Amino acid sequence: MPANLSVVDAPVVPTSAMAALQALRKIANVRPGQTVLVTGTSGAYVRPQPAATPADGPLFSKEEPMTIRTKTPNLLDNPPVPVQVKLAAAWTSFMFLYIYVDYFHLYKPGTVGNILAGVVFEFDISATWLTVMLASVAIPALMVMLSMTLPARVNRATNLVVASLYIPYSAFNAVGDSWDWAPFYGLSIGIEVLLLAFILRSSWTWPRTPAAPAGPATTDLRQ
Repeated sequence: MPANLSVVDAPVVPTSAMAALQALRKIANVRPGQTVLVTGTSGAYVRPQPAATPADGPLFSKEEPMTIRTKTPNLLDNPPVPVQVKLAAAWTSFMFLYIYVDYFHLYKPGTVGNILAGVVFEFDISATWLTVMLASVAIPALMVMLSMTLPARVNRATNLVVASLYIPYSAFNAVGDSWDWAPFYGLSIGIEVLLLAFILRSSWTWPRTPAAPAGPATTDLRQ
């Protein structure tokens, strides 16, 4: 204790420091590794108070420790998903739905009989027709891989074109059916169109790299 401080003045010297420490720990909830900006350190006037006596009780309560530790909940990380992954996932979902809709369509009364008779959707089953049906399934399957591997510009254009073509193609499945099958086709076609709309939106809003500012050399060349 400095010699120029009396017994009455000495106990109030650390009051400001203790108040600031408690404010940082309890109110601001500052944790190790964080940075605190101190905007002013000019000091403050503290009015001397009478020294504490044993009758007043202890200066600090034993029931309240100086350091209070609280557990901060671990928040789940949510990293951004690349647009290529979004497109590939959407085409994968579209493929699963596309296949299962055709599979469940076989349970429709008369469907298997028409297939055995060589007719599907008023079309005669032939090598040309089967080739067209195979292509209609192969294109979405290839889009899963192409969405992950094509360059950005080509990738974006391909997804926009293919998704735009498959929206009317998906709606064509409900042509000629009665309203009794409206829930089946409404649900299947509705989900397919939603997936295709998601592909269109993700492709249309493809993130762009900001152009680099022109340097002195580039400015001189333009002049």
